Amino acid sequence: MLAAGAAYVPVDAEDPDERAELVFGEAGVGAVVGAGHELTVHGRSGTPAARPGAGHDAWIIFTSGSTGKPKGVAVSHRSAAAFVDAEAALFLTDEPIGPGDRVMAGLSVAFDASCEEMWLAWRYGACLVPVPRAQVRSGADLGPWLVEQEITVVSTVPTLAALWEPGTLNDVRLLIFGGEACPPELAQRLVTEGRKVWNTYGPTEATVVACAALLGATGPVRIGLPLRGWELAVVDEAGEPVPMGGSGQLVIGGVGLARYLDAEKDAEKYAPLESLGWERAYRSGDLVKAEPEGLVFLGRADEQIKLGGRRIELGEVDAALQALPGVAGAAAAVRTARGGNQLLVGYVVVQDGWDRAAAVDRLRAELPAALVPLLAPVADLPTRTSGKVDRAALPWPLEGLETDGPVERLYGTEAWLAEQWTAVLGVPVGGARDDFFAIGGGSLAAAQLTTRLRTRYPSVAVVDVYQRPTLRKLARYLEESAQGDGARRTVAPVPRRAQLVQVLLLLPLFTLLGLRWTLVLAAAGNVLPAYGWLPTAPWWLVVAGALLFFSPPGRLALGAGGARLLLRGWRRAVIRGAAGCTCGCGPPSGSSSSAGRPR
Repeated sequence: MLAAGAAYVPVDAEDPDERAELVFGEAGVGAVVGAGHELTVHGRSGTPAARPGAGHDAWIIFTSGSTGKPKGVAVSHRSAAAFVDAEAALFLTDEPIGPGDRVMAGLSVAFDASCEEMWLAWRYGACLVPVPRAQVRSGADLGPWLVEQEITVVSTVPTLAALWEPGTLNDVRLLIFGGEACPPELAQRLVTEGRKVWNTYGPTEATVVACAALLGATGPVRIGLPLRGWELAVVDEAGEPVPMGGSGQLVIGGVGLARYLDAEKDAEKYAPLESLGWERAYRSGDLVKAEPEGLVFLGRADEQIKLGGRRIELGEVDAALQALPGVAGAAAAVRTARGGNQLLVGYVVVQDGWDRAAAVDRLRAELPAALVPLLAPVADLPTRTSGKVDRAALPWPLEGLETDGPVERLYGTEAWLAEQWTAVLGVPVGGARDDFFAIGGGSLAAAQLTTRLRTRYPSVAVVDVYQRPTLRKLARYLEESAQGDGARRTVAPVPRRAQLVQVLLLLPLFTLLGLRWTLVLAAAGNVLPAYGWLPTAPWWLVVAGALLFFSPPGRLALGAGGARLLLRGWRRAVIRGAAGCTCGCGPPSGSSSSAGRPR
């Protein structure tokens, strides 16, 4: 597509059809390649196929929109090429990525960081290894997959990497973090000799990555300095650059700037930065601290958040909540559960016509899975003096969260499992029929839950949570798996008599090996008679021995003969097994004893 001059517009295969149609309509998509590689053409373009120029669009990715409508961001071939070249000059300059490397492709194509995975491999001719979606959801189980596939380059979000055992990254020589803030303790755990760990930052509007920092085992986690061709400025509320050491909003300029499909939105967000003379500058909305060693991320200046590596406009979630039947007011916020898992919570003021189950179904049909919040009915929404909702004042934890029925008393495995759910999700479990994903669970939460469950049930996997999302079904499965684990066959040690027989059988094997070397020495003694200590033998015997011990027919004859000796009597055991007992007590009555006689 790119070579023919067309831009690609990725949509996650699991996104609702309504969102896909909206994206395709906004981008003016002319053809769609489905999950089964089928091609659907939507009209024909009047523009003939041709090699694209530097200013043509390479890809268009849609991000969450504050008005409830996703925003299309178009990245040109110039920006895409500059991004690929800049990272090539940044990562592993001493031992560049090459055909011997294997790059993990685990991010959704609708997430702009997937461009980094693909082009890291394609730029150098490395092997791009896609991860099955179920494997990505497994979280902790993805670590062994990295070992199995011999992955050497990984680009991912810190939340996912935190679930992997450090030993599963032994073959990884380049680890790139992005999409969300990197915890210092994670950097300290994964930075080691022979592996470069980079922390990157960049919005979709500036072509994936705008700056990066090489992490060390000590020191603060920075988002670093700009990539080659990108320009960064930290400005105050008046748009003036702050002095070194000061804090302010990060503004991005340079070759990586993309554009919005919406011309009005593009003019607003890419307005000139007069204080520095930039004709186009992207206001990121992120607060950073300017330091000579690199920028330090402080947080957001607006109501945009990062959840699971995906950028989300809370306004888009607000709009979807307010459109629900029986909702008088709504606001979304991100909360952190006791287990450290971040949740997107939708606070709703309900009235007549409210139906939780129907509301959840409607949100799942309209929004991507990452934007579907846990619903929390409240009496009212706290506001600031400006009249805007005070999201920080919304209640948490949700001790009084309403459920579809009375709270059920739980016992045994169900009670223990409910405690694990609450620890991960931060919300109480109403009863045994509660659905893990309906009360706020997601892929990363399922992976964290699996890690907890394995402390008591080692054989459980993330797929079990997906297949049995209700508390009761999962509890029953855990109990059955515990019974299965207890019934495992115990392997008895080899009896001493068998050990003695094994040792005796080794003697002829070592004898044959010794004869081979003796034959070599005898041949050397015949050729070098001056060395009297070497043994000698007639040449006919040396030649016959060479044919037996070194030629393929001779070695085959030795192997076949040895096998016949070892398997002598095996046919007898097999036939007896078909006729009756093999313990040596003889055939059952009515059967012929000659059937088990050796050949």
